[in-house]
Amino acid sequence: MSQHTKKELEDFTKSCHELIASQQTFILSTVSADGVPDISYAPFVRDHAGVFYIYVSELASHTANLLNNPRASVMFIRPESESPNLFARERAVFSCRVKELTRDDEIYTTRLNALQDKFGEVVSLLRSLSDFHLFALDPESGRYVVGFGRIFTINVNDGSLSFI
Repeated sequence: MSQHTKKELEDFTKSCHELIASQQTFILSTVSADGVPDISYAPFVRDHAGVFYIYVSELASHTANLLNNPRASVMFIRPESESPNLFARERAVFSCRVKELTRDDEIYTTRLNALQDKFGEVVSLLRSLSDFHLFALDPESGRYVVGFGRIFTINVNDGSLSFI
């Protein structure tokens, strides 16, 4: 790999990390038990290992979907107002394995506290409601698109990028 290409890859990796860090919610894609796709969004926190955590209500269709089918995709996308070309918006997409964390899981309280630290007292109120579930979304693969012909694979272990 040439030095220019290595530098370019480092710059794109930094941009990808900045896009994800700039978001407090992500777009969440799930599938119902009947195979019907569903798209929604959820606030999240992320741990040092790159796992995303969401706390969602049974009133939302994505919660039942996640309980029945422990797979999901999440997307971070640059806002339209910041995108020079709406046909090639910058975005990062991850395919994830999903696991529900129960109250007796070792990290349950830690992750809820992280959500409360990020989103405030609303999480304290949500914790008192019995229909909320905490899920861990562990990325298995990822792609980063930064324009036409600029598509990268995201290494989910270290966050680095490689050209597709």
